[in-house]
Amino acid sequence: MLAERRFETILELLEEYKAVSVAQLCEKTGASEATVRRDLNTLAQQGRLNKVHGGAVVLESGQFDPEEPDMNTKALLHVEEKERIARYAATQVNDSDLVFVDAGTTTARMVDHLEGSKATFVTNGMDCARRLLAKGLRAYVLGGLLKPGTEAVIGAQALRSLESYNFTKAFIGANGISHSGGLTTPDMEEAVLKTRVVERAYMSYALVDSSKFGKVTAVTICPLSRVCIITDRLPDESYRQYGVVKEVEGA
Repeated sequence: MLAERRFETILELLEEYKAVSVAQLCEKTGASEATVRRDLNTLAQQGRLNKVHGGAVVLESGQFDPEEPDMNTKALLHVEEKERIARYAATQVNDSDLVFVDAGTTTARMVDHLEGSKATFVTNGMDCARRLLAKGLRAYVLGGLLKPGTEAVIGAQALRSLESYNFTKAFIGANGISHSGGLTTPDMEEAVLKTRVVERAYMSYALVDSSKFGKVTAVTICPLSRVCIITDRLPDESYRQYGVVKEVEGA
């Protein structure tokens, strides 16, 4: 069976059963296990299915999420997972660093674990700025348009502010993470700013809990190879092919 026909068969079976194993696909296509696994990798990279251990599951329409909840709503989601991610991320900051801290609930929690840091911080998040100030840390806030809901500073003025900085480390958030889309976020202006931060940082970390994997939102920030992903649990080992991943499950 030709590759394109195998792809069609795999996707037809997924549409019917919602989940299929490698063994089932070998039986239906007559292909070897190695060939089926390569097919699943290819289809996952194309964003046409979710590859999981031992097989694949259908990519539901809900996997694309065009909207973003406000900060109060996000703060109530995946609290324990975000706490573990934030605690580990804070350990990556050295006293000599110039650090960008993105607006977001997980990055804000990271600030709570920066007790006594001598590093210099730059942020576009109002919540992060308040927490940095409360900790007595040396911090700068980007100027620009304040976005309701996420309390993030965005826009042309914020981008111009970034040009003064050469960050040693940057910690950014994302709403979705996928093979095909990389890191994504719903807002165009936030995406542009995050992209520029990654470009101006020696090392960038993406703080994403496991619920974000396999999701795609409107705008790509950067490919997975540009960041070190810090997450509570990696639901799909294939992501390690695209970049560095640190799991902090149970930490």
